[in-house]
Amino acid sequence: MANLGKPPRESNVIMTELVLPSDTNALGTIFGGKVMAWIDIAAAIAAARHARKSVVTASIDALHFLQPIKMGQVAHIRASVNFAGRTSMEVGVRVDSEDQLTGERFHTVTAYTTFVALDAKGKPTPVPPILPESPEEKRRFEEAKMRRQARIRLAEDLKNNPPAM
Repeated sequence: MANLGKPPRESNVIMTELVLPSDTNALGTIFGGKVMAWIDIAAAIAAARHARKSVVTASIDALHFLQPIKMGQVAHIRASVNFAGRTSMEVGVRVDSEDQLTGERFHTVTAYTTFVALDAKGKPTPVPPILPESPEEKRRFEEAKMRRQARIRLAEDLKNNPPAM
């Protein structure tokens, strides 16, 4: 069976989470690790939707927290596959916070993740290519190709020169 391409919209994920007291630190803002977990979950769902196979996280690019998410706010997590290689996919994730009383929203985090599709034996397996349609999807696709090259270089560098501990 041919691996026909798919548009990014077929992998879209939208998650909404209420920030509870158990999710926050002593300052009443969300733990970064909680946000990272939500990013990983949303991205995994998007990658699995695209591949229609089991997927595993290969990498998460640097995260920069632009705004705090406070207890009682709502976090909106959106994910979509930007690019697909032979067995891997870049999934872009954006997290926004919403003040429930005012409706005001803030961009809090953007992350780029890489997932690999696995076959029944746990080995990397091919995924369909991405077929970007809109100008925004085409821009994200082209930028993802550049990030992919940088990730490949970094992985090779880490493999050949492991950091000292």
